[in-house]
Amino acid sequence: MEIRRRFTKNIISIAALLFIQTCTLAAKAPETTIPHQYPAKYTPEYIKQITPAYKDVGKDEVFYVALDMLKDTEGMFSRNAILGNNLSQRPVKIEFRELGQINEEYATFDALGWKKGKNLYIYISNKHKDAPAGAIAALLAHEALHQDEFNSLAEETYAWTMEAFVWDDILKLYPESNQELHPLVKRENTLKKLLEKGNYTNKYIKKAVLQNAGYKNLPSYSPGFDNL
Repeated sequence: MEIRRRFTKNIISIAALLFIQTCTLAAKAPETTIPHQYPAKYTPEYIKQITPAYKDVGKDEVFYVALDMLKDTEGMFSRNAILGNNLSQRPVKIEFRELGQINEEYATFDALGWKKGKNLYIYISNKHKDAPAGAIAALLAHEALHQDEFNSLAEETYAWTMEAFVWDDILKLYPESNQELHPLVKRENTLKKLLEKGNYTNKYIKKAVLQNAGYKNLPSYSPGFDNL
């Protein structure tokens, strides 16, 4: 518990330095509900009740459910940032995208964050449209930490660790989210295992980040993230 308290305290201490990297795209029509995506409590009636709190982030209701699932998890900072508690003071727009159409280098990515003008966006790969909302919640918790035009190995380490903590929390609250055959769930379970192997520290997640070829050109540190 002491590790979690220190982790949460660190989130609060860097809040003033964060600013999300994003890019624009017209919003899409609402997606058809996929029943297995949501925990049982998220009935159509319940989703209708929570929609006003989340509708400004986009048109896909799975994002409303994912953000709501971040309550009572380590992802509350990320949830609040997406809802507008960031330097832009505007909600972050979330959309499903074919990421390879933005740049071929992003074709295998799970999500991206971009900025255009004062508008902030998070794009999630189309391949995760049918992912459990809990897995999408953990992914959003990661992306919400990339809040400026700079990135670093330290920042990625922090974001991956946040994602792992949130997924660990999600499985305690909503164990039905652990649909192991889905690619996004496989990603989350891999991170959770690294977190557990490191006794709930970033020890092994940091090793994975440092060995990731996609991060080979990143500097060690970026604003707000000055410790590996």
